[in-house]
Formats: sequence, C-alpha cells, structure tokens
Amino acid sequence: MSEYPTHDEEVQLDEIFVHHRLVAEEGQELLRVDKFLLNQLPDTSRTRIQKAAEAGTVTVNGKVVKSSFKVKAGDAIEIVLGDEPRDSDIRPEELPLEIVHRDEHVIVLNKAPGMVCHPGHGNYTGTLVHGLAFLAENLPIGKQGEERPGLVHRLDKDTSGVMAAAASELGMSSLAKQFYDRTTSREYVAIVWGDLEQEEGTIEGHIGRSLKDRLQMAVFPDGSEGKHAVTHYKVLQRFGYVTVVSCKLETGRTHQIRAHMRFLGHPLFNDERYGGDKILKGTSFSKYRQFIMNCFKACPRHALHAKTLGFTHPQSGEHMSFDTVIPEDMMEVIRKFENYTKSGPTFSEQS
Repeated sequence: MSEYPTHDEEVQLDEIFVHHRLVAEEGQELLRVDKFLLNQLPDTSRTRIQKAAEAGTVTVNGKVVKSSFKVKAGDAIEIVLGDEPRDSDIRPEELPLEIVHRDEHVIVLNKAPGMVCHPGHGNYTGTLVHGLAFLAENLPIGKQGEERPGLVHRLDKDTSGVMAAAASELGMSSLAKQFYDRTTSREYVAIVWGDLEQEEGTIEGHIGRSLKDRLQMAVFPDGSEGKHAVTHYKVLQRFGYVTVVSCKLETGRTHQIRAHMRFLGHPLFNDERYGGDKILKGTSFSKYRQFIMNCFKACPRHALHAKTLGFTHPQSGEHMSFDTVIPEDMMEVIRKFENYTKSGPTFSEQS
C-alpha cells in the first residue's frame, strides 16, 4: 500500500501555495502527467499544470518530471501550485507601492506597515493584491488576465519589508516551489522586550492557533498542535530594556517570529496582540513611563521588519537577493533608546 493518500491537499498559512499529493489508482492506463493532473484537479488549467512542470514542481515517485511523462497505476504524483486569487471581483487600484525590482516573472516590493496583503473582513479595498492587480493591467510585456501578479507569501498588516510576488505562471510555480522547499532566504529585524541571555540561538517549537485565544498563535513544544517551526535569532544591539535582534526563518508560519519571541519571554516591542504594548522591562518611574509612551507613539505597531529576501529567478536560474533599510519608525525607537541609555541611569541601577 502506498504511504501517500489518494488525494491530500496542504495549504500553508504565511506561504501561499497548495501542495497536492495523488496516487494513480489500480487500472490506470499510461497517461501524460499533465492530463492526469487535469483530470484530478478540474479547477486547475492545463496551462498552470504545464507551467508548474516547467518550474520543476511536478514529481512522480519523488523525481521531477516533464509534462509529457507517462504515469501508471501506483505512481505517486505531487504538484505544488501557487494559490492564485480566487476573487474575480478584485478591482485594480493604483497604490503607492515601493517597487524594488520588476521583470516579466517577478515583482519585488518593500511593503509599508499598515498595508494588508489581501482582502478580508474589514479590508475590502486598498490591499496589496489590489495594487498588484493594477500593475498587472499595466505591464508592458506578458499576457493579460491569466498571468496576473500573485502572492506566494505574505506579511502581517503591521510588519513592513521586502516581499516577492509572481508576475507570470512560471513565476508563480517557481516561487511557490522555492518557499515549499525552504530554499529561499529571509531575514527580519525586530525590537524585543528585555535583555536576551544568549547572543544567538534557535527557537524550535510547533506553532498553531492558541487554544485560549483564536486570534493568537501559540507555541506547542511537545508538537501536540500546529506545525513545525524554526527561528534562528542573533543579537544586534542591546539596551537592557529592549534588544534589537536579527531573525532568520527556516519555516514560514503565521506570526512565527511574534509567537516564538513571546515563547522565549521577549515579546516584540509594542506588539498589542502578544502583550508587547505594555512596559515589560524597567521601572514604574513616571519619567521612564513617559519615555516608553513616546517610543510607542514613534512606532505605533509591532517592531518587525522583513529586511532581506533571497531566491532563484524562475527563468534565468540566477540567485537574487534584496535588502531593505530599517524603516524610520523603528529607527526612531532605536535612537531614543540610544540617547536614553547614555544620558539616564544604567540598566543595572534601575532594575
């Protein structure tokens, strides 16, 4: 008996793709893999399947195959597809997107804090998907309609930083496969509460919906809930009260850094959902309290920025890496702590 189910579909949370696993049943005659998948996935076009094969995201018994490969009974077939927007009512909007790179297959942008990635409850216009739809309508090259930009990963509304979107079917399939295979490189910069004990470390623990608050993600170190998640961190700057850290992701779970850092005992600065919008380190002196309130005002969101992103270009095979500067709101908080810790009492004196 095959270890694969007849048809299993896995949808990631922060990495927007769908992974299908199928097994050709007994009696299956020799059939091109693209036709087999078309029969099994009626909502997916043959063009999408062929582009996925071209991007290397179609495998049979663990080996990458071309569209013309013939499948037989008992074969285990897998395909990774970018999860295209299903809402045909999305109206393109011209939005002030900061485009870092753009070509026929890929769009790289620096997302501003406060921008929602895709439509949802309470956010029906002005999302990143609306802005990308506008870019698709105005692309000087490439087909219209079918080959519209699509997201293969996302950032929280109040997280800023670099993102990649697909501008073609090849781009969608290739980027989705790279995120699925974890071959992309991603580095974030965060300001967290407290003084981390180690200069660097790894946080490993399953992440899933909190059993107490469904709006939060929680860490389940015993693996009883959620999905495997790994975050590597390194201290960049210490202020005693808060620490600036670099975080590199092996996985891409919803709120991964936010949940992992709270699990470590160091919630992100001004992260309302995970308790970082309160004074968690320091004194109750009115002067210090006012200082923190000023910092919250300077950065009125959780202090997290996606600084770098690296991936392989879908067509050329060239490794591409994009780096963005830390946004002004987070830099203002860093400057305030630099000045405060130099001019005021030392951390040990106030602890």
